[in-house]
Amino acid sequence: MLTVDFANVTEARIGPDQGLDLERELRAHTPPLEQALEALWARHRDPDMPLGWIAVPEDTETARAALRYREANPWVTDVVVLGIGGSALGAQAVHAALGDRRVALHFVDNVEPEPVLHLLGSLNPRTTLVNVISKSGTTAETMAAFLVFRKWLEDALGAEWRRHVAVTTDPKKGVLRPYAARHGLTAFSIPPTVGGRFSVLTPVGLVPLAFAGVDLEGLLAGARKANETAAAPVAENLPAQTALVQYLYYRRGKPISVLMPYSTRMRLVPDWFVQLHAESLGKAESKTGSRVHVGPTPLKAVGTTDQHAQVQLYREGPFDKLVVFVRLERPTTDLELPAVEGLEALDYLFGKRLFELLTAEAKATAHALAKARRPNYTIQLEQLDAYHLGWLLQHLMWQTAILGELLGVNAFDQPGVELGKQYTYALMGRAGFEALAEELKAEGVV
Repeated sequence: MLTVDFANVTEARIGPDQGLDLERELRAHTPPLEQALEALWARHRDPDMPLGWIAVPEDTETARAALRYREANPWVTDVVVLGIGGSALGAQAVHAALGDRRVALHFVDNVEPEPVLHLLGSLNPRTTLVNVISKSGTTAETMAAFLVFRKWLEDALGAEWRRHVAVTTDPKKGVLRPYAARHGLTAFSIPPTVGGRFSVLTPVGLVPLAFAGVDLEGLLAGARKANETAAAPVAENLPAQTALVQYLYYRRGKPISVLMPYSTRMRLVPDWFVQLHAESLGKAESKTGSRVHVGPTPLKAVGTTDQHAQVQLYREGPFDKLVVFVRLERPTTDLELPAVEGLEALDYLFGKRLFELLTAEAKATAHALAKARRPNYTIQLEQLDAYHLGWLLQHLMWQTAILGELLGVNAFDQPGVELGKQYTYALMGRAGFEALAEELKAEGVV
């Protein structure tokens, strides 16, 4: 189960000045929430709209294809994933949480030369698979890394390099699709209606995660459960409810949304969430074209580590944050804390278990924030497995989409990213960007 404890956003817990009357707010906002949900469900059936992520969990054949590919290549000991942003963050998060490490995954999501050279020096090209992920095939960082790794493979393996490369790209368009066909490379398709930050359950995530031993069917089953909750009436619709709480606090002057799982294994889920939230909701224009400049600012944290690094600010700093905890109800395994002679001052720990302490830390932090009238709520997962993690990821995608509707912005484009890409192309001398290069030169950038 995935449940949400909203107690620490209620007026009874944190006072009328900071708290919400959730029942009243849900009644008042049921019409706009229903309108948002109806619009999203309707648009996901339109092949020209970027809401294909809703239907992705139903595509179990893609998961089976990824598993067949893994089984057909038992020689692989290392998979190098070349991707950036949505082409890497989701798989990184799931791998950190669930990967069994029998095959090592390495993510090259930056172009700093030293780490790339270190990775090249640590790998055996004969047992390495390179998975290059780019929908367009023009992503500068990804394709630069591919140029390096392709040469490395060819230098070591000759024509055999082709067996060591898998391409994940648009099914018809872009640079990589014809390149893969020309060289006979294995190629997987990113659904055209799925944007990068919503693509973790497509081949973007499923292919590398298959090699990492992740339960792909469990991930998809959990995501289907999130879809089921997103189809429920507002009173039982968890993503609609969390989106509403996020919206209400944003409108109340709390523009910062912190995601803080109490799990080292889930430490990269907030990294994925930060892109999902920031790129989807940080917009200068509304869907009608008016200037709005909206968007909650997402922050990442991990408990218990960031109790000692960030919670001081959250509890006693500005009243500008909503903190969302993610907590597990039970561990996969556990350790008992032994009694040690001479350390009797620690006897309150003797005989307890690590997960008991972790849970106490999570509850204590949430309550300490509430005592300071700082709103927070907790998403509770029954345990950390593929089913519950898939449910959480799809829940957060739904939350983001619904919040975009409430804010009146298009949660599925990213116009603010494009100019930086174009400037990069101009600085690197790409054909067609000469005018921009001259502009940058005149402005002293070059």
